[in-house]
Amino acid sequence: MRGVLRHPRTPPAAAALLSLAAAVELLLRANGDIPLPLALSLALGTTVPVAALGGGATLGRGSRSSTSGAALPASAAAMLALAPFHVLTLAGLCALLVALHQAGRHGPRLLAVLLALPFVVYAVTAASAEGAGERVMTVLVAVCAGVAAGTGIARSARDTALVNSAAERAIAETLHEHAARGERARIARELHDVVAHHISMIAVQAETARLTTAGLPTAGAERFLAIGDTARTALTEMRRLLGVLREDAGPVTPDRRPQPGLEQIGELVDEARDASAAAVRLIVEGPVRPLDPGVELSAYRIVQEALTNSRRHAPGAPVDVELHYTQDALRLRVRDNGPSPHSSDGLDAGHGLLGMRERATMVGGELRAGPARRGGFLIEATFPAPVREHAA
Repeated sequence: MRGVLRHPRTPPAAAALLSLAAAVELLLRANGDIPLPLALSLALGTTVPVAALGGGATLGRGSRSSTSGAALPASAAAMLALAPFHVLTLAGLCALLVALHQAGRHGPRLLAVLLALPFVVYAVTAASAEGAGERVMTVLVAVCAGVAAGTGIARSARDTALVNSAAERAIAETLHEHAARGERARIARELHDVVAHHISMIAVQAETARLTTAGLPTAGAERFLAIGDTARTALTEMRRLLGVLREDAGPVTPDRRPQPGLEQIGELVDEARDASAAAVRLIVEGPVRPLDPGVELSAYRIVQEALTNSRRHAPGAPVDVELHYTQDALRLRVRDNGPSPHSSDGLDAGHGLLGMRERATMVGGELRAGPARRGGFLIEATFPAPVREHAA
């Protein structure tokens, strides 16, 4: 049915059939009260404009103007046929309803309401002055006209909502893809600067130990050689993985700055305070000491993401960033003091909380997140950070 209505020849054919049906009905109902040429003119004035509707396949300016140009003369002719002469045919009523529906769906909504309003007003004002048959007819026409215009307006609102929803989904997918590519590029750089560096150091130290250790047994030399070969193989695989990540992330601007660590937490807190104009405190407990670069980088990124989420979900709320150094661990807490805790569902949907958990797990830590007891939202992470024994 939808394909038939969109066919370019459908409106003229429908107008011709309706006009023919209206003429036949007038000839059968002719009683001499109104001149036949006038009756035929009103019937054709109600049905012929259907040819200009065009099927409503598009919502462009041409479709809106053609719909309005068809609905106006059809409604005027139908009102003239109904009010003074009572010669509105069934085919004319069908043409009127189609015109009002199309006006509500593809034309200005106010126009559809204004075109249906005269029929309602006439049904109310003429109900007491007409006979029973005329009253039923006028009320039926008024109800049908209102329903036709209303359903057209409802369809228009639904179509607009679908278009807006599709546009919003497209924009959200584009932003999500852009964020995912940026994150993959940053992870690739961090793997190159931290993990790949450690693996290369293992290979170098194993080769150095094999060549410089005096009196090293043959089995020990073979072990060091195997360690170096394994490290070099792992480094090759790491470079291949980095190539895949960078290719998937697309072209990115190289960043030559060193990877941040806990020494830059103060600067990060200052930036968050300036960006949000909110109170952001940094609380450090325990003896501060350098940790593994991977742990420091993961802790920094988690604080960075947590501050970003606080600005997004609890704008203007105070935030506390706490670092607790113990003998064997680093405990990190980021809590915003918003009036109502923001749900973690939004973080999961945006991969924020998931990314933080993956970063903590990657260095052997764990992360918990959820509403805080006293309001707001709390993110807690624990990282293994044993005190290193230094040789004298």
